[in-house]
Amino acid sequence: MTIRIGNAPCSWGIEFASDPSYPAWREVLRQNAEAGYKGIELGPVGYMPEDPSELGEALSEFDLELIGGVVFRPYHDVNAWDDVLDGTVRTCKALAAHGAQHLVLIDSISPRRAPTAGRADEAEQMDKAEWIAYRDRIAETAKIGVDHGLTVGIHAHAGGFMDFEPELERLLDEVDESILKICFDTGHHSYAGFDPVAFMKRHIGRISYMHFKDIDPVVKADVVAKRTDFYTACGQGIFCNLGQGDVDFPAVRQVLLDKGFEGWCTVEQDCDPSMPGTPMEDAVANREYLQSIGF
Repeated sequence: MTIRIGNAPCSWGIEFASDPSYPAWREVLRQNAEAGYKGIELGPVGYMPEDPSELGEALSEFDLELIGGVVFRPYHDVNAWDDVLDGTVRTCKALAAHGAQHLVLIDSISPRRAPTAGRADEAEQMDKAEWIAYRDRIAETAKIGVDHGLTVGIHAHAGGFMDFEPELERLLDEVDESILKICFDTGHHSYAGFDPVAFMKRHIGRISYMHFKDIDPVVKADVVAKRTDFYTACGQGIFCNLGQGDVDFPAVRQVLLDKGFEGWCTVEQDCDPSMPGTPMEDAVANREYLQSIGF
C-alpha cells in the first residue's frame, strides 16, 4: 500500500477565494510543509496564484506537490450555472498546469438543505425533473475534468443536495464510473448520520481519493438537534483533530489496505481560525496521529 498524506487550505480556515482574515497563501504552504506534509490542495480557485510560474516556484521551494482542487459551487441552483462552469474551468486549468490529479466536485450549501444537515429523514428532496438537471450538471463538469486529464470525484457535503448516502448512491448509479468516481470524506459521511467504514467497504473500488476528517460526537449531536448552520458548527469545533472523534481511522486504514488503495489521502479539518489553538498545531497533531496508526 502506497499512501501519501496531504493537507488542504480549509484546514487553515480558507473557504473562499479571498478574505482579509486569511493567512497568506505562501504562509499556508510553509506551515503545511513544516507540519510534515508533502502535498497540498489548491483550495478555492483564486486563493493561490493562477499564474503557473508563480505557484510552481513556491511549490518547489517548499517541496510540495499539488494534489488536486475542489469546485465548491451551487450545482443545485440552475441560475448559478455560469458560476459553476467558471469555477470548474479555472480549477481544471490550474490543476493541469501543475500535474495534479484530482478534481473534486461539491454541491455547496443550499438554504433549502442547511437546516436539515445530519437529518436525512427530514431533508427536502428534489423532484424528478430537478434531480435530472442537477445530475446532468454534475456529469457535464465531470467531463470537463476528464478532458483536462483529471480524475474526478463527487464529494458529499453537509447542507447541500449531495449530502446523504442514498442520494450519493443514486448519483453513482446514474453517472458512469468512467467520468465520475468518489472523493470520500469520512467526516461529512459521519455528519450526515451514516457509517463511513461501511460505505467504504461497499464502494472502495470507486473511491479514487480520500479526505480525512473527524467529527466530535457531542458537538454533532448538539448542532443536529439545534439545526445549527454549517459554518457555525465549524466554529463550535464539530471537526475535531483526527483520532478524537467518532470516525474509526484504524478501520479506515484497514479497508484501504485490504483493497490495495494507492494515492493521496488529504486531511481536511474545516475550522474557524479564531478558535483556541492554531491550524499549524492541528496540522502537526493530525500528521502525528496518522503516523501513529500506520499512515
